[in-house]
This record gives sequence, structure tokens and C-alpha cells, in this order.
Amino acid sequence: MNSDRIKLIKDLAKPIIEKEDMYMLDVELKPGKETVVWIFVDAESGDVNVEACGRISRELGFVLDAHDSASGRYRLNVSSPGLDRPLTDERQYIKNIGRQIHCKIGKEDTPEHVEGVLKSVSDRTIEVQTGEDDLRTVHLEIISEAKIIPQI
Repeated sequence: MNSDRIKLIKDLAKPIIEKEDMYMLDVELKPGKETVVWIFVDAESGDVNVEACGRISRELGFVLDAHDSASGRYRLNVSSPGLDRPLTDERQYIKNIGRQIHCKIGKEDTPEHVEGVLKSVSDRTIEVQTGEDDLRTVHLEIISEAKIIPQI
């Protein structure tokens, strides 16, 4: 069962990722000739760099092989989430204070959209400045999707 494999991979990966002063955001398994295991990580301070991802990948590869947790042939990818992936952890919001954010709030079939500058994060809420004098407080648990809007 995929959920059992994902839980095992998360359990094995967590201490390895934390040694790099990072935290795990998600694990995805993509089936095919060989399973592709995606591990998405982020750092509270600074950026995720290629060298750290490489160290995590090498060590985790040995651990996964020892536990046969990928069940057969697999390819392991360790990466930062990238701008196209939604924010999933409160620490990501904190890291992105001052940037443009777009949030979908509420039900999937009729979401409300809130867009503006992420001003603060505290007590499982965010504040988004949606206009010059308009500050909107949103509880994280009602956000169905939040993404940072890249500024060029």
C-alpha cells in the first residue's frame, strides 16, 4: 500500500533531512518502470542548495535500500518545492513574509480568493495586505491552497 510506503520513507528520511537543518514538506511516489520517489524539503533560514540535497539523497538512498522501502527499482529525487508548489507548512509562510501570495480559502467548488502581500504569521494565522489600507487575517486551517506569486 502506497500510504504505508510513504509513511516508512518519511520516518526514515526525517532524521537525515534534519541533520542538514532542513525539514520535510512532502513525499510523493510516481509509479512507472521504476518508481520515482520525490522528497520535498525546505529550510527555515536560507535556501535549499544542491549540495545539501545531494547529501540527503546519498544517505537516504543507502537507508532506503537497507529497508527495501522503495520495493524494487526506484529513482530518488530530493528537491526544494519550487514556486509552482503550494505552501504546506507554517514555516514556509514565515520564510515568505513580504512576498506576494495568492490563497484559496474554503470549499474547493466555491473558493474565496485572497491575494496580496504576506505581512505576518502567528498563532496559525496569516495577515495579507490586500489593499493600501486593507489587512486580511486568515486562519491556516481554512486555506485550501496558497502559492507565492513570483515577482520579476
